[in-house]
Parts: sequence; structure tokens; C-alpha cells
Amino acid sequence: MEKDEIHLRRLPAAAPWGPHADSEFHGVDFLPEDLSEAPEETGMRVNKKYSCLPAEEKGIHIINIRAIEDIGYDQHESTLLNSLSKNPDADCKYGLYFRDGKRKVDYILVYHYKKSSAGKTLARRPQQNDASVRSTKQDQPLPGKGVQLEMGDSEPHMDYHEDDKRFRREEYEGNLVEAGLELERDEDTKIHGIGFVKIHAPWNVLCREAEFLKLKMPTKKVYQINQTHGLLKKINSVIQKITEPIQPKVAEHKPQTVKRLSYPFSREKQHLFDLSDKDSFFDSKTRSTIVYEILKRTTCTKAKYSMGITSLLANGVYSAAYPLHDGDYEGENVEPNDRKLLCEEWASYGVFYKYQPIDLVRKYFGEKIGLYFAWLGVYTQMLIPASIVGIIVFLYGCATVDENIPSMEMCDQRNNITMCPLCDKTCSYWKMSSACATARASHLFDNPATVFFSVFMALWAATFMEHWKRKQMRLNYRWDLTGFEEEEDHPRAEYEAKVLEKSLRKEHKHKETDKEKLTWKDRFPAYLTNFVGIIFMVGLTFAIVFGVIIYRISTAAALAISSTPSGRSSVRVTVTATAVIINLVVIIILDEVYGCIARWLTQIEVPKTDKNFEERLIFKAFLLKFVNAYTPIFYVAFFKGRFVGRPGDYVYIFHSFRMEECAPGGCLMELCIQLSIIMLGKQLIQNNLFEIGIPKMKKFIRYLKLKRRRSLDHEEHMKKKQRYEVDYNLEPFAGLTPEYMEMIIQFGFVTLFVASFPLAPLFALLNNIIEIRLDAKKFVTELRRPVAVRAKDIGIWYNILRGIGKLAVIINAFVISFTSDFIPRLVYLYMYSENGTMHGFVNHTLSSFNVSDFQAGTAPNDPLDLGYEVQICRYKDYREPPWSENKYDISKDFWAVLAARLAFVIVFQNLVMFMSEFVDWIIPDIPKDISQQIHKEKVLMVEVFMREEQGKLQMLETWKDKDKRKGENCNNHSPRLSRSRSGSLSSCHSYPLDV
Repeated sequence: MEKDEIHLRRLPAAAPWGPHADSEFHGVDFLPEDLSEAPEETGMRVNKKYSCLPAEEKGIHIINIRAIEDIGYDQHESTLLNSLSKNPDADCKYGLYFRDGKRKVDYILVYHYKKSSAGKTLARRPQQNDASVRSTKQDQPLPGKGVQLEMGDSEPHMDYHEDDKRFRREEYEGNLVEAGLELERDEDTKIHGIGFVKIHAPWNVLCREAEFLKLKMPTKKVYQINQTHGLLKKINSVIQKITEPIQPKVAEHKPQTVKRLSYPFSREKQHLFDLSDKDSFFDSKTRSTIVYEILKRTTCTKAKYSMGITSLLANGVYSAAYPLHDGDYEGENVEPNDRKLLCEEWASYGVFYKYQPIDLVRKYFGEKIGLYFAWLGVYTQMLIPASIVGIIVFLYGCATVDENIPSMEMCDQRNNITMCPLCDKTCSYWKMSSACATARASHLFDNPATVFFSVFMALWAATFMEHWKRKQMRLNYRWDLTGFEEEEDHPRAEYEAKVLEKSLRKEHKHKETDKEKLTWKDRFPAYLTNFVGIIFMVGLTFAIVFGVIIYRISTAAALAISSTPSGRSSVRVTVTATAVIINLVVIIILDEVYGCIARWLTQIEVPKTDKNFEERLIFKAFLLKFVNAYTPIFYVAFFKGRFVGRPGDYVYIFHSFRMEECAPGGCLMELCIQLSIIMLGKQLIQNNLFEIGIPKMKKFIRYLKLKRRRSLDHEEHMKKKQRYEVDYNLEPFAGLTPEYMEMIIQFGFVTLFVASFPLAPLFALLNNIIEIRLDAKKFVTELRRPVAVRAKDIGIWYNILRGIGKLAVIINAFVISFTSDFIPRLVYLYMYSENGTMHGFVNHTLSSFNVSDFQAGTAPNDPLDLGYEVQICRYKDYREPPWSENKYDISKDFWAVLAARLAFVIVFQNLVMFMSEFVDWIIPDIPKDISQQIHKEKVLMVEVFMREEQGKLQMLETWKDKDKRKGENCNNHSPRLSRSRSGSLSSCHSYPLDV
């Protein structure tokens, strides 16, 4: 044979054809002997466009391709070569359609296979790409699988595991064909060793599954949406004109005045629906959802578990399964599609100021993802008023800092207040005026306005939750989810495996088995592991925080030895800042570790359904990440400086490290630093840098791999990639849990400790403006298209949000009461002040200590560091002076302040809770106009069915009248008809009509 020729050899008609034939031979293509009999014998429809065999050729022809240099062809078979060499990719829109260019690809299955080095596959085998499989036989191979040849001609056998996977794929794909799906295989791609199975759901399958899933589809009936009138109409028109520049330019976002009546699809009532364009009646999102449901419930007995696509993916039979994106989103001559529109009007930083096209997001990605972005948009909008109030509170603190009497007293060097040492031996006495900057900065966040802001944020959280519920109901109405109830999901593959294992054990013992299920006894080891694991992880977090405390104490003592006055004055700030950075790094690392551990702990529990798995995973991950993120903040807010002791009787850790104290201005400033650095660091590094950097790095690595392949196979690279090849290189969708989790943790930062950091809502707002576009860009350009999932709410996340909102009221009450100096100031102002002002407050909060009462070995090494001998030093506490009979005992002032603090917590908590519940009660969950529209839809649907029934009755009456007239005509001619045979009366007989 000469180069560039294709050799055709004839096999006898009795050649093996079936599931036991060697299907490994990827370099072999075959056609049935008689194309007219092909559907009966092979279950395959072959398109004449790509199989132009001469009419005189009979039998089965095999195109045996050895290597590029061995390809040759006979002159009379040049037609076949031309059809094969023609590139039909443009007709199928580069993978969006089957090779016939008519049937849309609804889903893709990807698998790995081993290619023999001795053989190479032709570019796009004809029957693989344009012949769909519609077989009723389970064992019928897909197009593109060859028969067993002689040992000299066949490819080397694969190993056992590859054969096993191939047999599983054959059976599973045969079952999919039995379910009505049409399949098409493509193994000749630019990604070597990767095969693709394209799946198309024909119209009858879509109708059947839509009826099973009770999908609400638009009917022909169109009705007017109730419009506002009078003043409200004018206000709405003004608002629409003002907000027009920030509205996305998509058709789905325009205000609608009419709406199609929706009804669960039924094949018996197809006349109710607008089926003028069947190709677009079920959009790509719905088609992929239907196919995925079939994939989940189709079983494969040869798989490890008798389950669908989930178990096959878990066992590596298939490496991926995903629906296709609608097309390219960038480049020249790109056809308009929803993905491109989303990229321009949603997933671009240039449109950060615009509203999100939520309806288009839902249309493309499904309700569950649409609800996430709608919730994120509502949350971000609600942060705007919270940010404005927070800025006002901060500016109030800045404006009144020079009028704050306590900070002025601390900064006044004439007071000459000498403070006791901050550590043993190495630390010396120090002047209170050296902490002037800290005291002034504390006033920015510790002022009377922060109490108002805490109350405001508690009411804000309640209003946000109510606003979201109303928004959710509007979306449910718009997206035809009213009345939607989630049905029980299919059992997970791992659950089925455990049940099967349990059944086999019982069958082996008792020989009789009923339908088994996993009980708490079966899961007890997993529950015990979960309990011990979570306790250990929480203990690990506490241990790390304790280690950071030791670092703070030892570093403060080491820096205090510094001989420079500037070094001594900045000890507190240096220690706080470095400790917070260490905490931030540890939090980011443990977040990733805890995420993996939470998933592992959930997997060993073996939840029955995906919904149960997701809820348990969310609970564990949230618990661990909540403890991880907030433990350092809780320590500073409620424990630091509480168990210090007093000079001469300090509390020590390991008999060496003295517990650290709060600054003279209180711990609120340190709490603000801790909260701000952790919040901003998590948002900047974990949420944004990781989300941007890691995908970019992965993309760069893929680019380097592709560049290396280009040099190896330049000719192969010149071919344009199919859509499914491009999407395969994208990152798989990992669920919405990480996206929700980072926002819920941020919600905690905004609400839980907002009394110490009024600017938290502002930084959250700035982050979310970027986060929305970042997530949008990731979903549109960097992730495979997820399967659309119907959902009417955000699930367990709503309960978590409500829990955080309730907890925020309690925590802010304790922060204001115990962490800030707000209550001690009120007590001093109304009980101890001589002139009704705050003069003398600082001196009132300080106790005195006689330096002669220091324990041996704890007094300062340099007692004359200030230039004079110190006899009495001061420390922050409410204790009796050294000249009192009960020296250093807790004074009655301490008990008065403690009683006021507890009273404030009770009053604040109950007042704010009552106000929150009042807001919850006064705002209805369902907007009035939406409830009216829902009622209107029900009435209209009843009218439609009543008209239909009336039409049927009228038609029945008409048929009966015709039948009656026909009978009368027969009776009028009865004398003549009686003479004829009985058979001649058949024309007057009436038959019942099946209405």
C-alpha cells in the first residue's frame, strides 16, 4: 500500500457483532452490511451524509488505520475518504450539537481510555458522531466500538481494570439508550486518552420527564400583572427613571406588565402550552436537569454499587459529567448567547455599580445559584445604610475626641499618675500619660454613639431577614416556584453501598433479607468519631489561642527590656499587631484543614441523600470555622484582663508567665484591632486573593501543558477545540457551601462585635461589591456549567443567619457592658461625681498599691527609672487602698459597677429582642401584591379548566346531536331498509365516542 491510502477489507456476514465482540479496537470503524436492516440488527441510525459507501459494496467494511504513513485508499472508494476528511465541526457549532447539526448536546460524559501506540484514530469517525443510539437491547455497543480481529491485526488488550470499566460503561450507556436518550461518542479529541459521550434528550423524553418532575411550564394563557395606581405609580416611575443607568441591559430584567400562566407539564394537556417552538420550549438549563435526573436513577449492575452516575464517577468509570456552556463568551465573531450576555452585563468589574440580572442568572444556572446571588445582592444593598450609620458613629467619635474628659485626664502630664509595672523585674514603673494615644483612639470606638449603633445593627439584622423573606417570595412567584415542594432525593452511592454490604452480611447468616436501611447502631462508630473529632478540633483551636497568649506575654516582657523610650511606649501596639497577624495566618490555614475534616466526618456518617449530606456538612464546617475565626476575638473581648490578680498577688501561667492586662483605656481598642485585621485579612487573602490567584495559577499551568502539546502535535493543535473539550479544561463546580460560608462568617463580623468596630459594615460592603463580580466571573468563565437545581429558599443558611442575629444581641450587650467603659462611666456620673461631670473618673477607676508589698523577686530591677523613688503606684481595679483595714480587697464600687453591668445586659437584651420581634411581626413575609397575584393565578387556572370542560361537553353534545339525527334518518327509511340484509344497516349504526 502507498501513503495516504485507506485499505478496506471485507468481513464475512457472520462476523461477530454484539457485546462480546472486542470493543477495545478504537482504530476500527464498521458499517452494517445492509443499511436498511441496521436499526433492527444493531440499533444504530447511520446518517448518509457521512457514510457514502458505494451501492455495490456489501458486507461489513473495516477501515483499518495503522499509522499516518500507512494510510491509503482505493480509487473507487474515494467518496468515503472525502466524507471523512471533510471537517463538519462548523455544522455542529463545534460540539454544541450532534454531528448532524440538528440535535442539541444536553449533557457530556467523560472517560479515560488507553490508546495503543500501534494504532491511531481517524479524525471524527462517522458513525460515532452522527449516528445516535436508540437501542432497546441493553448490551448493544455504542457506535465506534469495533469487533475482534485476528491476533495480528488487533490492538493489545487493556488490563483487567480498564476492561471492567469499559464493560460498565457499555451496560450503563445501553441502559441510557433504553431510557430514551440518544448518545454519540467522540474519542478523537485534542485531549489524548479522553473520550466523550454526548447525550441528547429527544422531545418525547423531555415531555415524559417534565411530567415526572412536575416542572411548571408557561401556558398559552397570558394575564395582566396588577399595577400600582395613584401616588405609588408616580413614585415607582420616578425611581425607575433614576435607577435606569444602573439597570443591566438584558431583556429578562425589564419590568413586566404581563405574565404567562404556568402549570405543571402534562402530556395529556399539551394543548394548554405554547408549543409553537419545540426547540426552545425546554431551555438548556431544563434539558440538562432532565438528563441529570435520568443519569442519577439509571442503574449499572456491573458497578460496585447498583447506582447511577454518582457511583460511576466515584469509581473512575467516568471521570466527569457536566452540561455544556452555551458557547464562547469572548473573541471575534462570537454568536450572541446567554453566557456572553452574562459576561458583559454581570461578570465584569466595569458594571459593579449595576443591579444583577438575577432572572438571567436563574435562567442560565438554575434557581439554587440564582437564589444565592439574589441573597448576596440583598445583603450587599442592606449594608449601605449600615455603612452610612457606622461612618456617622465613627465621625462622631473623631469630632468629640478632644472633648472627652477621661482621655484628656490621661493625656495631662500634670496629673503625674505613676502606674505599676506591666511585668516582673524587667518592666519598670511608667507614666499614664504615655498611653495617651491609645486612650484617644479608644474614644473613636468607645463612645455613647456605639450603644445606639449596637441597637441599630440588631434591628438592621431583623429587618434584613424580613426583607430577604419578602424578596424570596417575589422570586418564587416570578420563577414559578409557588407550591413547589422538594421531593425525596435519590439515595447516595455510598449509602447504597453500605446497605448492600449490610444485606449481604445478613443474607450470608440468615438466608433471608428484607429491605435494609442504616440505623443509628450502624452509624454509632461514625457518630462517636464525629463527637471526638469535633471536640479535638475545638480543643486544638483553644490550644493555638493559648499559645498566642504565651507569645504575647513573653514578647511583651522581652520588648520591655529595650532601653529606648520609643521602644517601650510601642510595646503594646507591637505585641498586639504581631499576635493578630499570627492569629490570621493560623485561622486561614485551619479554615482549609477544618473544611477537609468536616467533609471526611460527614462522609463516614454515610447520610442517605445529597440534601442530608449537605446539611450535615454545613453544620460541621460552620461550627469548626466559627470557633476558629472568633475564638481569638472572644478572648480579647471577654477574658483578657479579667483574671490578672493584683500587684503583689498576680496570677501566673506555668508559674512563669504573668497574665496580660488591658490598657488603661480598656480592651476595646485591642478588640477593634483584632477584629479589623482578622476581618480584612480573611476577606483580602482568603476570599479574594485565593479566589483570584489559585484559578489564575491553575489556568497558567494548563496553558503551559497545552503549549508543550502544541510543540509535540502542531497539526492536532491547529484544529479548533470542541465545546465539550473546552469545558472539560474548566474547574468542576464544587457547590455553593464555600461561597455561603465566607459570607456567613463575614455577617458574624458585621453583627457580633459591631460595638467595637463601627466600620465593619463599610469594609464588608466594599468587599461584597468585588465579591459579587468575582463570583460571577468565576461561574461564567472558570467553572464548568453546574447542573441546575430547583430550590425555593436558601435552606439551612437562613436558620444560621437567624441564629447569628440572636447571638449578636447577647454578645453586643456583653461587649458594651463588660469590655467598654460605658457602664463604669454612667455609674461614676450618677453616683460618685461631685459636679455632675466626668472629671475625676480616671482616678476613680485606679487603685493604689504600696511598692513595699511586692513579692520577693518581682519588684522592678530599676526602681529609679522615672528619675524619682516610687512609693505608691496605681493599677486599674476597684480595690481597697493599702492604708485601709481590708487592704487590697474588692471594694463596694466594684459590686455597684457589676450590678449595673448585669442590669444593662438584661435590659438591653430584652429590649432589643422585643424590638426585633416587633419588626418581624409588623413586616409580612409575603408582599400583599404577590399574594394577590398568586390568588389570581389560581382563579385563572380554574377558569381555564372550566372552559376546557365546557368545550368538551359542548363537543360531546354536538356529537350526540349528529348521532341522533343520523338515527332519525335511518328510522325514516326503515321500510326500505327492512327488506335489505341486516348488513346494509351498518351505515346507520352509531358508535360511542371516546372523549
